[in-house]
Amino acid sequence: MTLTREPIYADAPSGKREALCRRIVELFSAVGRCGRLAVESLACLPGVLARRDARAAFLRQLYAAGIRTLPVITVVGLFTGMILGLQVGLALRRFNQELYLGAAVMLTLLREMGPFVTGICLSACVGSAMAAELGTMTVNDEVAALEIMSISPVRYLAAPRMGALLVMAPILAFYACVLGVVGGGLVAQTQLNVAFRQYMSSAMSIAATKDLFVGLLKAGIFGVVIGAVSCHQGFSTRLGAVGVGRATQRSVIISFLLILMLGYMVTRAFYIEFSL
Repeated sequence: MTLTREPIYADAPSGKREALCRRIVELFSAVGRCGRLAVESLACLPGVLARRDARAAFLRQLYAAGIRTLPVITVVGLFTGMILGLQVGLALRRFNQELYLGAAVMLTLLREMGPFVTGICLSACVGSAMAAELGTMTVNDEVAALEIMSISPVRYLAAPRMGALLVMAPILAFYACVLGVVGGGLVAQTQLNVAFRQYMSSAMSIAATKDLFVGLLKAGIFGVVIGAVSCHQGFSTRLGAVGVGRATQRSVIISFLLILMLGYMVTRAFYIEFSL
């Protein structure tokens, strides 16, 4: 996959309809390039990890995606569970059903909020940094230099980053779910007069393997999407420092939107279309 870009010269659109059509075509073209980049990166990942220098780069990306984001995930996961526990508990109190608070918090975190907040944090903390780093390398012609030396930027730059996000996103999502359940239990014990043991018993009684699988699958998909969008925006950067800022902004916005849409699609697929 060649990433070096040539200047594109095009006539100005003659009207709003032509401009809209061009935007739609560009959107689908960008989605296709992101998908191709993701497939190529994941396909060459086993071969990349066979090399010692590539393994070192992969470990550095694991550290950046995992250890460096751990404080943010910890705070976000804990307070997400506390907010869920408080709001759901207050709603259940109106019907004298506080007994089911743990089950409600557990299902919400496993199916939706755990992967969602993890994806948002990774997009803001890791994806933006990836887009800025690769964008700077692109405008400084470092990516073009790799291609001149017959070194694939996809194998050398994109694959380790995308592989690290694919591995760390499910782990961080599970960690966020655990913290969220604990945070909800603390709120239940201290503010809603629900015993922590009773809360945990309700939470564990509703937890199912399918819910855990769907949540981890979502997180893995989000990780690949964030990596593909961030790398694509970085490789597509133009106009120097201004372009780097725009690429970083676009990577975060596009990742947010795709996380929301794909989260809905996966939930619908597993719990409506293919519900068992």
